Amino acid sequence: MVKINEFAVESWMDAYENHCKYNIAETCCASISVDQLRDLSDNKTREVIDASKVLTYGAIRGSDELRNNLARLYSAKTATPLSPDNILTTPGAIQANYLTTYALVGQGDHVICHYPTYQSLYEVPKQMGADVDLWQASPENAWVPIIDDLKTLIKPNTKLIILNNPNNPTGAVLNKSFLQQVVDIASEKNIIILSDEVYRPIFHSISPLDKDFPPSLLSMGYNNVIVTGSMSKAYSLAGIRIGWIASRNPELIETIAAARHYTTISVSGLDEQVAAFALHSSTVHSLLARNIQLAKTNVALLEKFVLKNDDECEWVKPVAGTTAFIKFHREGKPVDSVDFCKKLHEKTGVLFTPGNCFGEEWKGYVRVGFVNHTEIIEPGLAEATKFVRKNLDDVELAG
Repeated sequence: MVKINEFAVESWMDAYENHCKYNIAETCCASISVDQLRDLSDNKTREVIDASKVLTYGAIRGSDELRNNLARLYSAKTATPLSPDNILTTPGAIQANYLTTYALVGQGDHVICHYPTYQSLYEVPKQMGADVDLWQASPENAWVPIIDDLKTLIKPNTKLIILNNPNNPTGAVLNKSFLQQVVDIASEKNIIILSDEVYRPIFHSISPLDKDFPPSLLSMGYNNVIVTGSMSKAYSLAGIRIGWIASRNPELIETIAAARHYTTISVSGLDEQVAAFALHSSTVHSLLARNIQLAKTNVALLEKFVLKNDDECEWVKPVAGTTAFIKFHREGKPVDSVDFCKKLHEKTGVLFTPGNCFGEEWKGYVRVGFVNHTEIIEPGLAEATKFVRKNLDDVELAG
């Protein structure tokens, strides 16, 4: 039997996210309805779903319309367009990442994973029998790992390097020059890179005009790259459960497609219609503009919260995505983040996520999801400030 460790962050969300007043643990840009999606489109008369369409399995690898729209987005500002044939749809990015690992990694392989990050990115390779090393970042280096550390982690059997960019939980980005160094290292030994890019393109604190602005890894010119994404985070449509896998290497896509037959058959045709509508050129720009502005508004509120409570907390301000990693302490000693989050929830109805969901070493840290509706974030942070000032002394310290 495969040894499966508890998926800590998902267990926490399962227990609390539907029982809170202020969900500031949510990692999706504030979700929208189908009606709201239509309102964001330039074409208000176009139906989101074709109700007359017969509900067969549909296109096995993903609908043409959806894959064409994704290919167009990945082909922007690149010399070589991406073919829709190089994209597979999946039930969410969590399945995209699982399927990629399932297809490519096994006993005797070595995997290096950017860390801290979403637990499944390093746990699933372990379940497949691989040896996994964590390429650890630190707040002292703005949550960007050290390139020389990556070089020392490479082994003769290294099969896969896994990145998460923008990063969950820190909101850090790996910039263009950094990514080029990773590509150079991987290409020397023909190592595959998997880049989880579910938080692209929510860049709220870095400009696309910045010369080191991080592109999708798919546009860096290295053939052995796989990127994954989804409609959940940047596109506010977690409920339709649509993700994808894309690569410029047809052999990798065919290998994953062969494995996909055992797990997926096809993705919901209704969900794919909604996703295709959202990613159509008449809709996607308004949708992303709405979410990037929401992120900018709310990260400013979160920055004010940190400044108000700077005797009790510290952070590296996130650059992109929807999450921040904030450390709480009392008289210089980190709090027990689980006890902090439980008591915060009990006293105020505010939900944060304990940092130990991302590793026991992150003592005192909590993950904050700040791109929910501003009407939730602003009063929720006000309640959290009251808690810090009145109740922090009641919170246990980390062991």
